[in-house]
Amino acid sequence: MSAIRFLVNGAPAEVDVPGMRRLLDVLREELGLTGTKEGCGEGECGACSVLLDGQVVDSCLVPMAQVDGRIVRTVEGLALAARERGALDTLQEAFLTYGAAQCGICTPGMLMAARAYLDGGGGPDHDTIREAIAGNLCRCTGYQKIVGAIAAVAIGAAP
Repeated sequence: MSAIRFLVNGAPAEVDVPGMRRLLDVLREELGLTGTKEGCGEGECGACSVLLDGQVVDSCLVPMAQVDGRIVRTVEGLALAARERGALDTLQEAFLTYGAAQCGICTPGMLMAARAYLDGGGGPDHDTIREAIAGNLCRCTGYQKIVGAIAAVAIGAAP
């Protein structure tokens, strides 16, 4: 084992874990960032999605050896700037307003995939949004409200 150093939600982190330990486990157990959920543990559902250097990854598939020196953003870090104003990220607000979150298992991963899409310049086209979130499964909503919420943020119509 050797120390693995990285930024998580803008703050430096250092953990002394085996290089093959999953990023998901380190986030939840070592760092107390329990917003990231484990769904399938096989990279199929997207519930554990986080941003690694701005790209969506399934944290259940990422060994810590690949995280050293990189930047991780979790759902807890989604609203860092907004929290200073006592608010949520516009994407989180839109999910609430549009009823895009139900049971909550897929929501953190869905938010992170949507944030990566929007940060990459994604627009309000529903087919393009569906493609961007295709790696994130939701069994509760039917996706309509999720896509609507993301589209609203893309055009600046979200709360």
